Amino acid sequence: MTLQSCAQKDNTTKTKKETKTMTSTKTNLDTATFGTGCFWCTEAVFQQLEGVEKVTSGYSGGHVVNPTYEEVCSKTTGHAECLNIVYDSTKITFDELLEVFWQVHDPTTLNRQGADAGPQYRSVVFYHNEEQKARTEKYKAELDKSGAWDNPIVTTLEKMDVFYPAEANHQNYYNNNSGEGYCQFVIRPKLEKFEKVFKDKLKKN
Repeated sequence: MTLQSCAQKDNTTKTKKETKTMTSTKTNLDTATFGTGCFWCTEAVFQQLEGVEKVTSGYSGGHVVNPTYEEVCSKTTGHAECLNIVYDSTKITFDELLEVFWQVHDPTTLNRQGADAGPQYRSVVFYHNEEQKARTEKYKAELDKSGAWDNPIVTTLEKMDVFYPAEANHQNYYNNNSGEGYCQFVIRPKLEKFEKVFKDKLKKN
């Protein structure tokens, strides 16, 4: 079986999008933004966490305004596919989200996750404030020192600027397309592993 990549499945038409930073007036809500490779693969993971209010797939870290999926896949915009995660900080912490982040992708492969290759698939934490930056740097250093992976972590830390939500057909992707081959062979195994490791952190149905 040939491993299918994220970019091979898209049939998106070019659309205009508004820029958002996903802020909230509720004092207990905060935002984390992570790039873990193809956003299809990990969106459903973070959606299942207790305390996560909303997960939006999109693009950040580039220089083109309102990029489309095709433009990001061209590897010329500088953007990474990423997830904007709004969470209730009284129910789940940024450190706990980081723990999931490190577990659900390979942070040691530069600009690659599996069959998906290019700068848009880079491992990245877009920090929203200095505390997020410091906590990510500390966690990254501790993981590298622990030898959790054979190779060094290449995850980048980039200051959050503008987040562009992806086109509608990229949102809630696994839940809307769970019968497709990519979901069955790539996303589902990742979800099953996550559910076993983080069973105590999942939303109660």
